[in-house]
Amino acid sequence: MLRRHLVQAASLTAIALAMPLAHAQDNTFKIGMILPMTGQQASTGRQIEAAARLYMAQHGDTVAGKKVQLIVKDDTGLPDVTKRIAQELVVNDKVNVLAGFGITPSALAVAPIATQSKTPEVVMAAATSSITQASPYIVRSSFTLPQVSVAMGDWAPKNGIKTVVTLVADYGPGNDAEKFFSERFELNGGKVIEKLRVPLRNPDFAPFLQKVRDAKPDALFVFVPSGAGAAVMKQFLERGMDKAGIKMIATGDVTDDDQLNDMGDGALGVVTSHHYSAAHPSAMNKKFVEDFQKANKNMRPNFMAIGGYDGMRVIYEALKTTKGQGGGDALLAAMKGQVFESPRGPVLIDAQTRDITQDVYLRKVEKKDGQLYNVEFDVIKAVKDPGKTK
Repeated sequence: MLRRHLVQAASLTAIALAMPLAHAQDNTFKIGMILPMTGQQASTGRQIEAAARLYMAQHGDTVAGKKVQLIVKDDTGLPDVTKRIAQELVVNDKVNVLAGFGITPSALAVAPIATQSKTPEVVMAAATSSITQASPYIVRSSFTLPQVSVAMGDWAPKNGIKTVVTLVADYGPGNDAEKFFSERFELNGGKVIEKLRVPLRNPDFAPFLQKVRDAKPDALFVFVPSGAGAAVMKQFLERGMDKAGIKMIATGDVTDDDQLNDMGDGALGVVTSHHYSAAHPSAMNKKFVEDFQKANKNMRPNFMAIGGYDGMRVIYEALKTTKGQGGGDALLAAMKGQVFESPRGPVLIDAQTRDITQDVYLRKVEKKDGQLYNVEFDVIKAVKDPGKTK
């Protein structure tokens, strides 16, 4: 135990010693982007990197006299690897900003490094409410699970759903989704019959879905991380749960735009709550989707892509505001309070919490031009993270 603490202390000391060098005045501005490019969350890494590169292609790679360099590293979705890579990026590569972070444990693993080295950590994916509280240098451009789960807890009881079983991945975001959906659903007169949690790594949904079928709720509420939605949908349909009269309701991770067409017509009619859909009907989003598909062999952008795209915007604007001068504290100050129009809709980076305030949409899977889309039918404006408003 003592040895581990000594090793950690030594590595943090190395980071502290590297700090004066880390932000030396040269003409390169380095963004160290840590993403799961392989493994279970590989689709997250692929989407975020593609979006970041699209932003740079559209806005140039020179900002405030600095040449922007994107250094992408694969952490395979393992937090120990994320932490090691972050230390190397800060000490050896002397990055100005750390960015990416596909899952919550990875974002949290880097928090002490961000704090110690005063390097802004822009979280473009991970969605547990508490992440921004782990370091004063964390800024989020993605979303939080409480933001999107509460909306579904309001919608479901008003639309004939009185009993629900919840099924979530057993880690931070899943716990948030379960808690905030259940509390709001019950506050609105609904009843949660059972709460099921599946392992994050290599989950087998079959035994859990059998339990749901036996419980016979009006609906199943689901959260799984990006990339796992297709497996849940497939097994849900294979068990004939839709035919047994059990509806599926979910956060938007389940009907992920990146995978939706592969799910087939069985996904039609599934209602989800989320902050981004490729079908969002704004001119800005239509252009974003078009440009993204053109640059990525027709791959459709999903909610991870929008976190990466807007995260790059937050970094670029901070660099412009600081005129390329000053270190992490100046950049951080320039990130706080940013207000802008995103392809997802209006966005604010809350200056107090460093978290994102944004619209949340209710969407239904529909077919348009022979393809499946999450079509928005209602909106809750300017939603702050409910995890921080208590």
